[in-house]
Amino acid sequence: MFVTFEGLDGSGKTTQIRLLAQRLEADGRSYLATREPGGTELGERIRELVLHGGHVAPWAEAALYAASRAQHVEEVIRPALERSEIVLCDRYIDSSVAYQGVARGLGLERVLELNLAAVGGLLPDLTLLLMLDPDEITGRLPRDHDRLESESVDFHARAGAGYRELAERFPERIVMLDAALSRDELAERIYGAVRDGSRAA
Repeated sequence: MFVTFEGLDGSGKTTQIRLLAQRLEADGRSYLATREPGGTELGERIRELVLHGGHVAPWAEAALYAASRAQHVEEVIRPALERSEIVLCDRYIDSSVAYQGVARGLGLERVLELNLAAVGGLLPDLTLLLMLDPDEITGRLPRDHDRLESESVDFHARAGAGYRELAERFPERIVMLDAALSRDELAERIYGAVRDGSRAA
């Protein structure tokens, strides 16, 4: 089962992946937790470039994320799925569509097409979208903001709108959750969604 976590910066994805991993481990389920950009040596180098380097042109940014994703799928995600592991991924294609396609104005369809080509059409079985009011982002971020975290509230609001559009387009796999819920309540809902999805699979 391939499960991705999406949402604006500060929505709590990383925390919720850790909590879900603990539940799966307690259940005796085999899982792999990974992240994007990253997950491979190439991906981590690209992560450093796009998040902590200087200015990156919008299409260069989109292409770098797609390159990292292509390597990630081939080297990490597909092999784990072939081993029947549950893959938990912090960000995936939907992030590029929301941030580069919509917030950067490159076009939802164009960025989606680029990324589907990069990953050979591999989409998640379940996407957990943690929705957060863009006005709340600043108070949830670490002090050392990366390049995308430092963008304006308007930029993050456009990304949030992109996520909503994706949720409307792919309701069969995207589950929207309120990131303002308590950590434990949100974790319980996520665990339930994964358990139900696992049964369906």
